[in-house]
This record gives sequence, structure tokens and C-alpha cells, in this order.
Amino acid sequence: MITKTTLPNGVRVVMQRMPDFRSVSMGVWTQAGSVYETAQEAGISHFIEHMLFKGTQKRTAQDIAAEMDALGGNLNAFTSKECTCFYAKVLGEHIGKSADILADLVHAPKLDAEDIEREKGVVCEEILMTEDTPEDLVHELIAAQVYGDTPLAKPILGTESSVRALSADMLRGYMQRRYVSEKTVIAVAGNLEEKATLELLTPLFGVKDAKDAAPMPKSALHKGRALKAVEKDIEQVHICLGLPGFPSDTPEQYALHALNNVLGGSMSSRLFQSIREQRGLAYSVYSYPSAYSDSGYFTLYAGTGEKQAAQVVALMLDELRRLQKEGVSQTELTRAKEQLKASYIMGQESTSARANAIGKAEIRGGKLRTEEESIALIEGVTMAHVQGIIPIVCDLDNLHGAFVGRMTKKEKEIETMILNA
Repeated sequence: MITKTTLPNGVRVVMQRMPDFRSVSMGVWTQAGSVYETAQEAGISHFIEHMLFKGTQKRTAQDIAAEMDALGGNLNAFTSKECTCFYAKVLGEHIGKSADILADLVHAPKLDAEDIEREKGVVCEEILMTEDTPEDLVHELIAAQVYGDTPLAKPILGTESSVRALSADMLRGYMQRRYVSEKTVIAVAGNLEEKATLELLTPLFGVKDAKDAAPMPKSALHKGRALKAVEKDIEQVHICLGLPGFPSDTPEQYALHALNNVLGGSMSSRLFQSIREQRGLAYSVYSYPSAYSDSGYFTLYAGTGEKQAAQVVALMLDELRRLQKEGVSQTELTRAKEQLKASYIMGQESTSARANAIGKAEIRGGKLRTEEESIALIEGVTMAHVQGIIPIVCDLDNLHGAFVGRMTKKEKEIETMILNA
């Protein structure tokens, strides 16, 4: 069972007791991500994530690492477009110590000026690493294409110039606006006692003043067709096609995940079989949905040689048209649902996975679902549900393309295919 409690200052605590496990995982979620950033603040959410590990008012960076290692646990964080999460996984007996460390990170960071300047170099190298990793870069490009000039188009890492311009005052100001009680969720799963856990968390997370942060800005998918190509002297061309999808926690998401498995989400999928197995045109070819609070999109990806890039794009478009015309078979749908169930169940067989699932759902304002409820929703996907979303997902009038590689000879041919699809 999943329980939810709101502390007096507005912090929400969601918990799931898993008595058969020896570990406990805890995440501190806050609504701080790239969608909230101004142009001058680009990358600040991710930069703060880095800085909170550099020391607090009572712990040095080395103290943080040593204390967590002494527990035999794991401590880490991630930043997404809509939120930031700091999380720890330890044995159940060490839940108090891990909670104290997490609270110290988010409530009392040192934000030392010298540390900030040094970390700018680290983050700028991370930005350059993305630029030098064409598969990562093409996924950034398709998000920017799909969302146009709306907030979800912004890269999480920011730019070198925006990161270099960050200051301690900017970091503190942003945290005062975004790291507020009413926009904070504590998610805990594993070997815990709910009453004792609440008594532990309340003095650590329940004392900060509740302040109302600005609401999440709205984003919308860019209408029409568009293409973005980045020339790089590399051996492969990396291709992404972007199409409309659905927001998170909507009924259509389950049908889309099933459709994704049929099209490109597995080794038996149509894209994998057509492009890799039957023709040997690519090693990596797949599709995936991306979902956010108010919108979502669907991506097809392939990495291939320059000479066959246009052929691969044509085959990807052929499979989309085939979906429009023929839909999916009952055999494909049954297989896709079994794949989804197995993937979900195996993916939830850890306390960290459950803490992540309930934390993400709560910070996004979605429904907290048990494993049984989620499985029932997967099993409930029907042929009518899948057929109903195909006209939306395969809407070639709103097709976007992103390409990275040596495109000089093929770009015009591919652009013509995209714009005339």
C-alpha cells in the first residue's frame, strides 16, 4: 500500500512499505528543472544539483562521500526538464542517517565561490561531451524541434556561456524560489515503519517555511513540419523523427507504450526487423515515447551510414504509413502487452525503482499507483485503444526531423521526404 502525508509546512511524503526487502530508498524531489529557467539561468537547475554535493554548512564534500560510504549506501541525483531529485539507498537500519544527509544537502548547501568556479569547468565539459556524442545530440535536437520556442525545448545542461555566467547569488536566488516546501516531495520505499519514518522526517524536512513557487509554465508541440541538420565529420548519420505524443499519466500513454513496442521498442518490432534484420542498414534502431506534465512526443531513431541515410528515412516513413493503413495485429498487441508487463515487473523489483516511481508520480501531480494497478492498466489496453491513437501519433502533417552527421549530399533529399511525407 502507498500512503501520502502532508507535513504542516506543505512538504508531501509518499511511502511504500516493502517488508520483504532489507534496503530502503529515499528521494527528495523538487520542482526545479529547465522549464522554469530564464535565458540567463539556462542550466542552473542542473548546476545546483552538482553544487549540492560540494559541501554544506556542516559537511565537506569529502564528509558527505565518507559518511555515505560508511553506511555502504549509494547517494546520487539527477535533473530533468521538470524536476530535480536527490536520492539515497541504504540498509533499512541506516534510514535516519541517509535522511539527515539528504536534508543537509538541500537545506544547507555551502555554495562556495571557488567551488562554483571549479564546477563550471566540469559542467562545461559535460556539455561538450554531449556535443561530441552524436546520438545524445540528435535527441536534444529533436526535443528542440518538437517544442519550438516553448519551455520544454530548453536543454537541461544549458549552454557554456550561460553556465559560465552563473554566480552564487543566482544559485541562492533560484533555490529560494524553487526549493520550497510546497513544491517538495519526499518518496520512501522499502524496509520501513511508516509512523517511525514520519517522526524521523518531520524535524528534518518539516521546519522550512512554506512558500509558493511559480506554477509550471505551459509547453506545446510545434505545429507543421520541420527539419534540423547538424553537420559533423563522423562515420554515421544519426536520425530522429519526432511526432505527437501524450502527457504523462493519461490513459493514452498505456496504448502508446504498446504501440511503441510494436513499432520500435523491441527486437521483434517492425523497425528493428525491417531496417536491421532484413536489410542490414543499421545497428541501432528503435522508438520511444517522452511524456511530460502537459504534453508528450514520440521519437523514431536510427544510426546509419551516410550513403543509406535517405533509404533508412524512407523505411521509417513506410512503417508509419503502414501503421496508418493497417494498424497492428492482435498477435503484435498481445506480445507487446506481455513485454510491457514483464519489463515493468522486473523494473520494479527494487526499493529504488519503487521510490522513483511514486516520487515522480507525486511531483508531477499524477496518481500514485500500486504495481497491481499499473499492471491492470497495461492488461486493459485494447485494440480499439491502440487504433484510436494511431491517427494522432502517426500524424505526418506534424512530422519533425533531426540529423547529425555528414549531411551535405543527402540533406536535401531527406528534407524533401520530410516536408512531403
